[in-house]
Amino acid sequence: MKCNWKKMKLSEIAFINPKESIPRDLSAKKVSMDMLIPFCRDIPTFTLEKYNGGAKFRNNDTIMARITPCLENGKIAKVNILNPNEVGFGSTEYIVFRAVEGICDPDYLYYLICSPIVKNPSIKSMIGSSGRQRAQIDVVSNIEIDMPILSTQKKIGQLLKIIDDKISLNTSINNNLQQQIRLLCRSWLVDYTPYGCKQPDTWSVVPLSSIADFVSGYSYKGSELVESEIAMATIKNFDRKGGFKLDGYKEIQPSTKLKPEQHAALFDTLVAHTDLTQNAEVIGNAEPILSMSGYKDIIFSMDVVKVLPKKGVSKFLIAALLQDGRFKAHALGYVNGTTVLHLSKKALSEFELPLPSDLNDLGPLANAIEFMYRQIACNIEESERLAKLRDSLLPRLISGELDVSDIEL
Repeated sequence: MKCNWKKMKLSEIAFINPKESIPRDLSAKKVSMDMLIPFCRDIPTFTLEKYNGGAKFRNNDTIMARITPCLENGKIAKVNILNPNEVGFGSTEYIVFRAVEGICDPDYLYYLICSPIVKNPSIKSMIGSSGRQRAQIDVVSNIEIDMPILSTQKKIGQLLKIIDDKISLNTSINNNLQQQIRLLCRSWLVDYTPYGCKQPDTWSVVPLSSIADFVSGYSYKGSELVESEIAMATIKNFDRKGGFKLDGYKEIQPSTKLKPEQHAALFDTLVAHTDLTQNAEVIGNAEPILSMSGYKDIIFSMDVVKVLPKKGVSKFLIAALLQDGRFKAHALGYVNGTTVLHLSKKALSEFELPLPSDLNDLGPLANAIEFMYRQIACNIEESERLAKLRDSLLPRLISGELDVSDIEL
């Protein structure tokens, strides 16, 4: 019941930018701003660098971006990459929150910082020049919170944590599956393990264009962006976890008749030619994506190239070949542009690789890859649903709208 909740300032339940020490020039784990994934609890990676300034934190601390547009985009994370008593550091544009022991639960604090109760006032407090506005720490410190007792905090934190733990598990499983796909392809196509570690005489080096066709995305006018049942997917929909984000679509009513191949198909392979760091991502199962997004059809913008397998060629094998490091190394030699790099279509058509004259010889490999890609897609879709559930529950739990007093965990 919310009747026993107490109004407190954020600075009373959390230490804000707590003092920590890292000797200058000592190597420590660094989490830069670009490493944080929007609306994702966990920090996916870090670098080891000599400390030369920046926000310092320990495990269980919450770090929040204070600069625009990172704060608006949801760059808030709970630190989980450090060892006991280890101190890490990151951007000077972080605000660090540490739960006051006995008053605030660390998991509850993380979700509180993510909630509109803290996030919205923080955004409103921003001052500074356009594009470099920052949330004011004194304003953030004085945000008033309706705080439940510690046992209730722990229940709320645990409920939301269970959801994020499952999302994190799905991500780990998918990372493992991606590694297995790469290792399996290397075993077959580089080391020739099934063939006695020697390239068979029936194999030859062929261009990618011999097994796939390439379809450019749709070039549209601004006037075509209207309310529609057709979704325009752009490079922003690419998901670094190996799938396709279900939000952020543009609604479009094209003035020209669409070619059938421009519609989303099951597990199409896409190359984002304006960002080589995300090349050859694979869409999850297109039918659930379409039904969940509320659109009947999806087309792709001109910053995406679709790679379609020729008859008899596995689309999953194509996807695996393009996610191989050899393709990216090859593609980097075919870029042009200054601020934004564009990938020439020649990078696709002229990419060469050794393949058997009869692709049926790769049937076992293609089947294994397909199984793993389908599992990856299922995990991505489940994580998307869980994230929506979490985002729906979070403000209602933090505000006390939902009573957790009878829940046993």
